[in-house]
Amino acid sequence: MDRREMLAAAAMGAALSQAGLACGHELEGKDNGPLSNHGLHFCGIHVAKNNPKLQFVTQHYCGMGGEKLHQCLLYDGTGKKARLVGVEYIIPDDVFRKLPDAEKKYWHPHTYEVLAGGLIAPTMKPADELAFMKALLLTWGKTWHTWPDPTTAVPMGEPLLMWSLTGDGQEDPKVIAARDKKFGVKTADIRKKRLEEIGYEVPEVPQPNSLDTIGRQWTAKGEDKPKKRRKKAAE
Repeated sequence: MDRREMLAAAAMGAALSQAGLACGHELEGKDNGPLSNHGLHFCGIHVAKNNPKLQFVTQHYCGMGGEKLHQCLLYDGTGKKARLVGVEYIIPDDVFRKLPDAEKKYWHPHTYEVLAGGLIAPTMKPADELAFMKALLLTWGKTWHTWPDPTTAVPMGEPLLMWSLTGDGQEDPKVIAARDKKFGVKTADIRKKRLEEIGYEVPEVPQPNSLDTIGRQWTAKGEDKPKKRRKKAAE
């Protein structure tokens, strides 16, 4: 991804505009309609909100959907035969805070995913990826998997409302290992670097106990704010 591609994140408003990110220019000039605006690729782990043990490695291809909105097509892989499994909308924190509670329950936080290394942007250069992750840190996603089980021949059943990993010990090690192997990365190393660069401790938020649970970014209760990273003696 070149730097021209990093400018489109300005449409996300205050959070993503500061990162100076761009997407979609690799299709510029071709008659691809809305698809020409979905060149921003990143990878994350999605968790079913009604069943946290159900976890998927999901590829996001995103573009602008409004002044403070990104919209993503979700796939189960990166190849030409990858299956379109759902959609995700991403908004900055200031937009989320203004939503009614009845709507907030659909939106998951990205804070833990960013800091713990669950989100990666494998096509970006390291410096660009770090800038992008800093911009994503306080954003929220609304995600539906319309193909809940990609092993079926056609999409079966009702769409699944997806959530994010929000604290240590929630991840399926096999899912993380498969993602790391595919992209040649180590989540533990990514986590260490991001904690150092961003300067916060990872959030400690339990998985939701019902579909009506409203997400929190940093803590299980009390004021929902970050903790500054505690530097170890060896550092």
